[in-house]
Amino acid sequence: MTTAHQTIFNPRNGQKMIFRTTAQDTNGAYLEIKTFNPPSDEKEPEHVHPRQESSVEVLSGTLHFSIGGRNHLVGPGEKVTIPPGVPHFFWNEGPQEVHSIQRFRPALTIDHFFKTYFALAHAQKLNSQGLPPLLILSRLALRYQNDIRITKPPWPIQKFLFLLMAPVSKLLIRSKRIK
Repeated sequence: MTTAHQTIFNPRNGQKMIFRTTAQDTNGAYLEIKTFNPPSDEKEPEHVHPRQESSVEVLSGTLHFSIGGRNHLVGPGEKVTIPPGVPHFFWNEGPQEVHSIQRFRPALTIDHFFKTYFALAHAQKLNSQGLPPLLILSRLALRYQNDIRITKPPWPIQKFLFLLMAPVSKLLIRSKRIK
């Protein structure tokens, strides 16, 4: 369970999140997170939130966004809102850490996804593109398919492949627990 004021850290890119308002606090209506993004060459994978509106309000610094294939600079006091299903990603080219507030409406289970993703980063299970190994990705993608999806290949192809891989992934995870 995610609680207000809980902090998570991604050692891969130095991003820190502090949950301000959780799904539990709002009966699932929204999630609000204060984020800290240090300058980095790392860009998150292009993704969509199929059933959520996401927004970012920059408090300090400047974030670069690619939204629907168009680049935007968002500075202090500015906000960007991304409708459900629109491909996007963001990054901080520097020179200073960016502080922002992210919101997701409805909350769904995106907080659990972030906690899982940051845990994978701690375990050094993300590649240079920020993605876990294919068998882990298959389980994550199916579990959080209503919250977040990478954009390539198209979702119907991903889902078909991930459904085929899911039983193998489950067996491998079980066998590692037994050892």
